[in-house]
Amino acid sequence: MTLKIGVVGTGAIGREHIDRVTNKLAGAKIVALTDVFLDACKQVNEQFDLNATIYPTDTELIASDVDAIFVTSFGGAHAETVLQAVNAGKFVFCEKPLATTAEDCKRIIEAEMKHGSRLVQVGFMRRYDAGYKQLKRAMENHLIGTPLMLKCAHRNPTVAENYTTDMAVTDTLIHEIDCLHWLLEDDYKNVQAYFPRQTSHARVYLQDPQIFMLETKKGVVISVEVFVNCVYGYDIQCEIIGEEGIIKLPEVPSITVRKEEQLSQAILNDWKERFVAAYDVEIQDFIDCVRKSKKLTGPSSWDGYIASVTADACVKAQTSGQKEPIILQDKPAFYA
Repeated sequence: MTLKIGVVGTGAIGREHIDRVTNKLAGAKIVALTDVFLDACKQVNEQFDLNATIYPTDTELIASDVDAIFVTSFGGAHAETVLQAVNAGKFVFCEKPLATTAEDCKRIIEAEMKHGSRLVQVGFMRRYDAGYKQLKRAMENHLIGTPLMLKCAHRNPTVAENYTTDMAVTDTLIHEIDCLHWLLEDDYKNVQAYFPRQTSHARVYLQDPQIFMLETKKGVVISVEVFVNCVYGYDIQCEIIGEEGIIKLPEVPSITVRKEEQLSQAILNDWKERFVAAYDVEIQDFIDCVRKSKKLTGPSSWDGYIASVTADACVKAQTSGQKEPIILQDKPAFYA
């Protein structure tokens, strides 16, 4: 069968996923659209020649005959749309964040458990990146023994003028929060934030760079540098130090140039280029799981909850200057 998908939110990321489903992936079709700006839906309909039905509200779209919902609206609106979809028994792919508060994440978890099966996948695409999957296999095979420390970096050449200090957590570090938890299979215990010398390239209201020190319950210490005005390019680094060796996230392949007495390699400048393949694999996986087994295997509502609680503690650590505890509820057997 062809999966019928309705999209809630036709902004930048919504349009990218619509393009994927329409022009690159298999097994699904965009049949319904809604947005707070209905004119945007009309533009998308024409741009991708969808012939999709445009609904005035997400409630009406969810009540239609769609099989699954893409939630790609602004973060503050995610929780209510996801809850409505779950209560209607519809599968949901929700871009991060699942919700902007831990309480709303818990409401979604409770609704999903009441339904009796997983309906929600959260858009943490790094789990689908080829490099991170290699790290995961190495960890599962105990290639370097017990992990002891992680050194990571998330660097952007620049960010928009409205980017603020707390967004270093909610928009940037949030990806490390999820994928490192997934790699280690170990809950976080506490976090402390540090502010090195300020770069002259940052706006006056943005503290940049920042360093977050996370400790897990098993004692692994993680250092994550967030540097969003690094100027030179988009650069994602992850190094895991174990008892018997070290593994690193592979560099993105690029040609080596020998020219004018220099040896050089290009560095990406756009996050969408770095993770475009991961987005494709992620969405195709969601489509295939719903079509073939009706059992989702990607990041869950519980993963969304972990990310929300951890992000809250990281933001608190930015202002307190103290080591802040990360306190999670016990994981329900439903998500085991």
